[in-house]
Amino acid sequence: MDFDFAEQAPKLMMLLWGLVAFAVVVGGLLVLLDAVPAFFARRREARFVAASASGAPLPGGRPRSREGLFATFFLLPTVVLLLIGLVVPALRTTLLSFMDGGSQNFVGLDNYRWMFADDSIVRVLLNTLVWVTLVPLVATSIGLIYAVLVDKARLEAVAKSLIFMPMAISFVGASIIWKFVYAFRSEEQEQIGLLNQIVVSLGGEPRQWLLDSPLNTLLLIVIMVWIQAGFAMVVLSAAIKAIPADIVEAARLDGVSPWQMFWQITLPSIRPALIVVVVTISIATLKVFDIVRTSTNGNYDTSVIANEMYNQAFRYGQNGQGSALAVFLFVLVIPIVIFQIRNLRQQRREG
Repeated sequence: MDFDFAEQAPKLMMLLWGLVAFAVVVGGLLVLLDAVPAFFARRREARFVAASASGAPLPGGRPRSREGLFATFFLLPTVVLLLIGLVVPALRTTLLSFMDGGSQNFVGLDNYRWMFADDSIVRVLLNTLVWVTLVPLVATSIGLIYAVLVDKARLEAVAKSLIFMPMAISFVGASIIWKFVYAFRSEEQEQIGLLNQIVVSLGGEPRQWLLDSPLNTLLLIVIMVWIQAGFAMVVLSAAIKAIPADIVEAARLDGVSPWQMFWQITLPSIRPALIVVVVTISIATLKVFDIVRTSTNGNYDTSVIANEMYNQAFRYGQNGQGSALAVFLFVLVIPIVIFQIRNLRQQRREG
């Protein structure tokens, strides 16, 4: 097909102006973040030098007030964006959860009663419970074991990169990869799915893995674990390397076994990092959507809260029920966030 420059010129100009605007905005922000602090730092340094040379009292009150104005200058846009993008939508979603599907009539707690009365939604809640129970436990365990095994081993960097690489893949991309692993063909055809090929090689019959419940939910959980284990490994490996060498040497001089070293030295020392990993993976698991959507579209009893929330609000037009699921998901995240905040404050006091 011939390229008509005259026809495509307006689109190319729009693209060009978009790139220019992007460069100007991003470049301007970078310059602002670099030049403004440097400007104030130079002014402060000049005032201190001048005060020191003249023997006058060093400036103290005014720079602090200017620091407060400077902090407000950068925090105000963040606060405004949080209000627009988080607080206002959260309040509106909460209000919609008490309305009917068309967002016209107030129905009270009917949408929340529906969540626990409808068998299909109860299955969704149970699936979410299975996800948030297994994924943090399994992913953190794998990451911890791997970090301990490869610590100070030969080719440690290569070994870590192999398990960390899935973190560079999006949830959608990972789901597509694993759909090929679980792919099914009839016995007369050659299997293209790795799992079915292994089964056939061992004398078994190919199965449609993603159609059988509850096995399909567990197989989808494998995808999430495959991605999150690399994150757990990196954080926990850094925590292990931060353990003071004198503690490790003292334990070895006392004749502790590797098993005792792990339970009595390594695990207590990396407890804060372990909590961070579990909390982070738990929150990510509660919000899981892409994997279920890409792999099964939530069919065959594999749906979770985030996927069902999307279905109710955007596919079925039930804004009230979709909002109720969103609020319920938010309520599930709150205790985890509170626990993490309290844990951080405790660490700060102990530090």
